[in-house]
Amino acid sequence: MLPIDAAAHSSRWRRRHPCEKAVLGLGLTVCAISLPPWPGAVLVAAAAVTVLLGPAGVTPRLLWRAWRIPLGFCATGAVPLLFAVGGPEGFVALAPDGALHAGRLLLRTSAASLGVLLFAFTTPVSDVLPRLVRAGVPAPVVDVALVMYRISFLLLDSLRRIREAQAARLGHTSRAATWRSLAGLGATAFVRAFDRAQRLQTGLAGRGYDGTLRVLVPQASVSARFLAATGGLLAGIVALTLVLERSVL
Repeated sequence: MLPIDAAAHSSRWRRRHPCEKAVLGLGLTVCAISLPPWPGAVLVAAAAVTVLLGPAGVTPRLLWRAWRIPLGFCATGAVPLLFAVGGPEGFVALAPDGALHAGRLLLRTSAASLGVLLFAFTTPVSDVLPRLVRAGVPAPVVDVALVMYRISFLLLDSLRRIREAQAARLGHTSRAATWRSLAGLGATAFVRAFDRAQRLQTGLAGRGYDGTLRVLVPQASVSARFLAATGGLLAGIVALTLVLERSVL
C-alpha cells in the first residue's frame, strides 16, 4: 500500500463523510485558482498545511514526500513562462514579466495541489468509489475503477519483489545488466497483470458475479457543524485576501 493510502486509512478523519472532506479540500483548491496569487494562494496554502498537520494528523515528513512530486510538476510548468520565443531580442530571450507570471503560476498550482492532498490524505479511495453510484456514475464504471484500484497494489507488490530478486542476483551491477533487468521486469509484470486479471474474473464468476460489485460502505452522516466551519474558513480566506489586496494597492 502506498504511504498516502495508508495515511488515509489511518486518518483521524477516516470516519467523516467524504462529502465533508471534499467540500473542504476542493473548496481550498477553487480558492487557490480563483483568488489572486498574492495573498490568496499563500493564505490557502497556509490553511491547508495547518489543517493537514493539525486536525488531520499528517506528519510533516509524509506531507513533504507527497507534496514534492506535484510541486516539481508545478515548477516545471512555471519555467517556460520565464522565456519568450521570437521577438527583437532574439529567438529565445528572457520574458519581461516572466518571473512575475511564473511566480504567480507556481503559487496557484502549489496551493491548489495542497487542497487536493488534503482530500487524498483523509479519504481512502475505497470510501469514495462506492458512493459515486449514488451520484449518478454508472455502476460498471465504478466497478472497473474499484477493481483496478485493488489490483494495482498487488502489482506494485509484485514489482517490488521482482526488483529485490534481481538485485539479489546482481542484476543492477552494470548499465547493461540494469537494462536487461528492466526489460525482464516489464515482461514479467505484463504477464502477471494478465494472470491476475484472469484469476480475478474466475473468482468473480465463482461467486455469482452479475455485473455489480457489492461492497460494505462505512456508515457516515454529514456534519452540519463541519460544513459550517468549512464555509467559515473559506469565507475568511476570501475576505482576508480582499482586505490585504486593497491594503497593498
